Amino acid sequence: MAEEKDDVSRLDVAVDGLSLTENENDSPEGQGVTANGGEDGGLFDEKWGFPAEELYKLALTFFKEKEGKAVHLTYGDKLKLVAYTKQVQVGPYDAEKMPPVGYFDVIGNDRRKEWQTLGDMGKHQAMCEFCLLLDNLCPTFQPYVEAHRRDLEEKERIKREEEERLQREAEERERQRLEEEARKMQEDERIRQEQQKLAIMNVLNQQTAAQFQQYAAQQFPGNPEQQQLLIRQLQEEHYQQYMQQVYQQQMQQLQQQHLQQQQQQAPALNNHVDAEAGQGSPAAVPPTLDSTGDSEEKIVENGPEEEYPSISAPSMWTRPQIQEFKEQIRKDKDSVITVGRGEVVTVRVPTHEDGAYLFWEFATDSYDIGFGVYFEWTIAPSNAVSVHVSESSDEEDEEEDVEGEGEEGQDVEKGARSDRPPTDEIVPIYRRDCHVEVYAGSHMYPGRGVYLLKFDNSYSLWRSKTLYYRVYYTR
Repeated sequence: MAEEKDDVSRLDVAVDGLSLTENENDSPEGQGVTANGGEDGGLFDEKWGFPAEELYKLALTFFKEKEGKAVHLTYGDKLKLVAYTKQVQVGPYDAEKMPPVGYFDVIGNDRRKEWQTLGDMGKHQAMCEFCLLLDNLCPTFQPYVEAHRRDLEEKERIKREEEERLQREAEERERQRLEEEARKMQEDERIRQEQQKLAIMNVLNQQTAAQFQQYAAQQFPGNPEQQQLLIRQLQEEHYQQYMQQVYQQQMQQLQQQHLQQQQQQAPALNNHVDAEAGQGSPAAVPPTLDSTGDSEEKIVENGPEEEYPSISAPSMWTRPQIQEFKEQIRKDKDSVITVGRGEVVTVRVPTHEDGAYLFWEFATDSYDIGFGVYFEWTIAPSNAVSVHVSESSDEEDEEEDVEGEGEEGQDVEKGARSDRPPTDEIVPIYRRDCHVEVYAGSHMYPGRGVYLLKFDNSYSLWRSKTLYYRVYYTR
């Protein structure tokens, strides 16, 4: 069995170089394709569409099915076909290996004589000669082969289409699986973010529940439904503001890490910068390295620097009821002021001994205005709210510095010494669209001091702004 498979594999390799010859003694005259003849040899496979071995098997099947029915051959033709079959199955005739045939066995002797005439013809050529002879003797053989070839092609086409269909179905299933996994991941991520948001909002809401409840009660007294709507709006805006602050802090940390990496990668550049800084003005020299001892004297004179509590983050929100707010504020003329062009108005609000939170609300007519909140660590002589107007924020700093220049005992050579109390920034000054909606916010007292609410119109060269504001404290 293994030898037969080897022969078949060798036959498949040899088919491409097949050449057929016509044996004048054995092959009938008039064959269109010869077994060993030049240009016609390469046309064998092209004519039949099958390799010689497959065509030979097909010819045997045809002969067994049709012989005596649709095919009627002469005795001599049958002898030739049998001889080709023996040449394929056994090989060239060898009398020593063949058992003897009886004298009166006429058919057996005729078969061996015909077989012997084939000489050393090879197996492959014998298969080709068998097919050519059968085709020449039976006109129905070629249509039989053609029908078989079309049937195989049809089966191959159906098989190929089925494989392509199965492949498409497999690809579609894989695509649907990936899409389902992606949807599931998105849904899981959405649920995780919702849970995270709820957890953060629960913590934030616990911190601001009393403030928002008091604020909502003041805005909509006797209307619980509107109070709850306002509280939910404030909570959502507070959450968005908190997440924005967290994002900014993360960005700052990333920038600091990037700066540290750059400093580590370029030590020579940093040393060069440090050397240049050391040659600059005395103000850039640390106090401990001051050769004149002035800094040490200042530290001893003023005492160690006082440490202040940390400043908590403010809560800020907006609400659209700007007309109702203005109508309420107009009832108190002191709460409506005009911020001139190029001016900065600072509203100083001291902390109250009975309060724990400061609230503010403001709006303008037609145009925006800059707004920021600062906390000054000083003890005010009274709880009265005062309003200060200056041309710009820089002018405010200069005025406060000038106030200390006339003090007795000041060393003029050492320069002006500012006695301003320390100030922390709570809300940086940015332009707010308070002409569109009411801007509001609150902040928990960090300690005793004065809140500085700055309304900045210094960027406007032509327009003054009408400001409506209100500040109050809660427990």
